[in-house]
Amino acid sequence: MPRLSLSVVVLCAMESSCSAFVYSNADYSNHVSRFRGNDQPPDLSKFDMYLRSAWVERMQRGLFQYHLGHLETRILPGHARLVAQLNVERGQQRRKPQEILSIKQDFDPKLFNFNKANTNETMFELRKHEVPEAIHEDGFIKDCRMIINVSPLEFGHSLIVPEPNQCYPQVLTHHSIQVGIESVLLSTDPGFRVGFNSLGAFASVNHLHLHAYYLNHELAIESAPAESVMNARGLHCLNTFPRGFLLYTEGGDLHSVVSTIHTLTDFLVNHNVAHNLFLTRGSPPDAEGAHDTKRSGVRIIVWPRLSCFGAKEKTAFNVALCELAGHLPFKNREDYETTTEEKVHSIIKKYILSPEMFLDLQAQIISHLTLLESDTNHCE
Repeated sequence: MPRLSLSVVVLCAMESSCSAFVYSNADYSNHVSRFRGNDQPPDLSKFDMYLRSAWVERMQRGLFQYHLGHLETRILPGHARLVAQLNVERGQQRRKPQEILSIKQDFDPKLFNFNKANTNETMFELRKHEVPEAIHEDGFIKDCRMIINVSPLEFGHSLIVPEPNQCYPQVLTHHSIQVGIESVLLSTDPGFRVGFNSLGAFASVNHLHLHAYYLNHELAIESAPAESVMNARGLHCLNTFPRGFLLYTEGGDLHSVVSTIHTLTDFLVNHNVAHNLFLTRGSPPDAEGAHDTKRSGVRIIVWPRLSCFGAKEKTAFNVALCELAGHLPFKNREDYETTTEEKVHSIIKKYILSPEMFLDLQAQIISHLTLLESDTNHCE
């Protein structure tokens, strides 16, 4: 993949004529750097340099609620290799979350949404080269904004906001899932992650968006073992805690994997099941010696969970996409320094489905997908 010097990207990010990052399938990368020390940055793709430079430039301009410096980090002892970080200012300075009362809550234009954000907070548009799936029926290209998260939890923390002017509620669409996967495929940094919190799963703004950020630490879910539950759809189930559904792709034709994820999350929405989604570089579900692979593909994990409405509980942390993935941002030093893997798991268990509930839901989802497969084959 061709490289741009960081200085060139900084200049481009500041020029109105370079306000869009345009990409195609040819820009996907299957060659990802290994995790390195803080003093050894990974090899970066054009996308990484564009995003990083635009984000740093806005940090230097003081557009964030606070200056994000180096975060204290420790790996908790235990099999899960949980990554704990201390971020006191995010707990103190972040915008008050909206009151969420339903997984199907309508978009409310009177409340804060990303169309009301300071225009300087938009770094650039993420625009796919003009191909049929990127164009609306009316001929207009689907837009997608990359906006800074003004209360960042890690370096590069941004919001991927697909088609903001459509005012979609916080429910995944085909386009949003595809953009999320594509952004990970565009990055050559193994620490680039993307995630989504549904309503009832600690989403704080009811306007369709995904989170993206860099975490320079390996997570256990990148290589966690999984078992196939539906070969025809490439659907797997994680064998490790917390259990979730897993799909995997190395790029190419993303239609099948995007369709399966959308069908799965739509099923959850229609059955009032809150959920979190996490995308990260990782090994194939059936890889042997997965811990040593090059992580050339993307793992997409969906965790169905118990709904949480109203005010957030005053626990050590709120269980959302980061926490389920093994990344634990703490609001205070005492919790950060004293927590253990056992304590973390005991908190997470309060928010996820019981083993019996998960297996029942899994059976319903497989039955639903099988019926759709049967209908498709019958039509053909």
